Amino acid sequence: MLFDTHVHLNAEQFEEDLVDVIVRAQQAGVSYMVCVGFDRPTIKRAMELAERYDFIYACVGWHPVDAIDMTDEDLLWIEELAAHPKVVAIGEMGLDYHWDKSPKEIQKEVFRKQIQLAKKVKLPIVIHNREATADIVEILQEEGAAEVGGIMHCFSGSPEVALECLKMNFYISLGGPVTFKNAKKPKEVAAAVPLEKLLIETDCPYLAPHPYRGKRNEPGYVRLVAEQIAEIKGLTVEEVAEVTTANAKKLFDIN
Repeated sequence: MLFDTHVHLNAEQFEEDLVDVIVRAQQAGVSYMVCVGFDRPTIKRAMELAERYDFIYACVGWHPVDAIDMTDEDLLWIEELAAHPKVVAIGEMGLDYHWDKSPKEIQKEVFRKQIQLAKKVKLPIVIHNREATADIVEILQEEGAAEVGGIMHCFSGSPEVALECLKMNFYISLGGPVTFKNAKKPKEVAAAVPLEKLLIETDCPYLAPHPYRGKRNEPGYVRLVAEQIAEIKGLTVEEVAEVTTANAKKLFDIN
């Protein structure tokens, strides 16, 4: 029983064969997924999928790359959607200093507003971080994000930063990169973080694990992430699946 905590089945890459992808995921042992929306079109699609499939849940928020596009109406809409029984988190939100579409100050403002919203609606948050670790940690601390906690999605930082995030009530989520042969940091993080604070994800259609690296990722491949963590920790895949699924259900308040 695997829980893929971060999928983008709402992406255009799945338009042709979505049903087949979902069937393959179930055959691989994936029992739950959270589909993440991060702008108007992807949020709408995430909600549609969550309403159609009982094992798919939705996370709704605004991506930092597109922070410049977010309006007060968008934030209000996200707040309204947060009351939906299938919405389990707010995000993905955060900072992305790799792309320069949205100025850093606007990204920070939109990030803070979403943390404040999550605290208001009492839902955990899902953090996107690209080349912005220090600023993200600082904002999470300043905004008291520990009150709701959440997920450091597709974590790429050091074990030291991971342990800092644990203190703020966050889970560390690992995806395809932990399986890459040259990926030293994610493997160190997998070893350092207690299993009770780890989650697994694909971030599909992106970041496919080895041996599918460079190809379209899909939820069924989350098993490869679990296998790699099991190998690093000297556990069985079943143990990793069981504990990470329990972690996700606890965080997302899924019975």
